[in-house]
Amino acid sequence: MSHAVTITRTTTTTTSTSAVILNTGYLKTVPGLLKLSQLIIGGFITFFFAWHFRSYYQYMTSHLFFLCIATAFFIGTFCLLASCLVSLSTGGIISKTIYELVYHAVAFILYLAASAWLMSNTRYNDLSHPPFLCAVLGLILSILYLISAVYAQRSYRGI
Repeated sequence: MSHAVTITRTTTTTTSTSAVILNTGYLKTVPGLLKLSQLIIGGFITFFFAWHFRSYYQYMTSHLFFLCIATAFFIGTFCLLASCLVSLSTGGIISKTIYELVYHAVAFILYLAASAWLMSNTRYNDLSHPPFLCAVLGLILSILYLISAVYAQRSYRGI
């Protein structure tokens, strides 16, 4: 059995530029939007809680744990989103690895634990104070990380 094959040659010239090409199309996908919203909410939680952290004279372990979790996953999400935006192929490749699934699952569990612990240590008359508001935002953020973990699992399994 014979087939006709057409060969087309193209010549490209490469030039050295210092321009950074951003993959803005990644932000139009559901995982991209989830990472962007996680970064915005996580950044707000980290900076707002850190700003008000110094005004509390009684530093509880739950406050320190929540601040550490918020800072760690803010930096991690920033690195993930930045690598997906700067590289054209990273967004498609990293979603097919187990790393993104493990990262989002661990972020969900730790944010849920830190937020619940911070809420349980907040007195009823302190519900308008920054730790309680950050704990509520932490619960919302943990739900976003759970949704991201589901999307990462589907992408990893090839569904």
